[in-house]
Amino acid sequence: MAELADAPAQKQSVRIISPDRPGICDSTFQPNRKLLDWPDVLRQLADHLQLTQFHLLAVSGGAPYAYATAWKMPQRVRAMAVVSGAPPIAELKNRQDLLGLYRLMLYCYRKYPLFCRTCFHLARPVLSLRPPRRARPLLLKLLWLRPSDEASLRDSVAFEACFESQRRAWRASAAGVLADAEIYAQPWGFALGNVNVPVRLWHGKQDRAFSIRTAEGLAKRLPNCTAHFIENEGHYSTPIRHMPEILADLMGL
Repeated sequence: MAELADAPAQKQSVRIISPDRPGICDSTFQPNRKLLDWPDVLRQLADHLQLTQFHLLAVSGGAPYAYATAWKMPQRVRAMAVVSGAPPIAELKNRQDLLGLYRLMLYCYRKYPLFCRTCFHLARPVLSLRPPRRARPLLLKLLWLRPSDEASLRDSVAFEACFESQRRAWRASAAGVLADAEIYAQPWGFALGNVNVPVRLWHGKQDRAFSIRTAEGLAKRLPNCTAHFIENEGHYSTPIRHMPEILADLMGL
């Protein structure tokens, strides 16, 4: 996913460092990991790279990990940008603000956990396949995307960045993806109101994965947040089309 930011980052002389979470792609699986385990991993990485401070850029499912890092080590996070970010799902009062597939997965996770885990393992052989280029337009139609998202993902670079990262995650193991999914469904373990670093929130008003209402609610809970709600943009199109301005705004903090 960092490929979405690489070209605009190079133009702004910004270095992008994108570590894989445990169990994703080539990163070793970590049993029973929790969201709050991640800041310590990132601290070790920053120490190894001799980075005293850094900015955070989080897209979609990266948001909970970025918030956790900013909460646990505010002295090292200068500022963060959250783009199309996932909310604390366990705290949502209205789950209609989530994509229908997410609501179904959450229901199965609560009611039929063994069935849910089995489905993840059964899905792995299919989701780890790379779709042929000629099948991409059909795939985009089947996903029932917003027009802005579908148009953005017709670009081959954007398509590869978004779908190849998911395919590689599934190819590594279903266990790593399942562990990630379970973390999203659980309480984060800290209050958003205690995240005091500067936050720039970017969210498309047509986002179907996490509705604009969830983003508006998050912005009100964060004590040091500036929100950008973008007309006629969706979940994918926001980071694809607006990354240069997102990075420029973030690095100005």
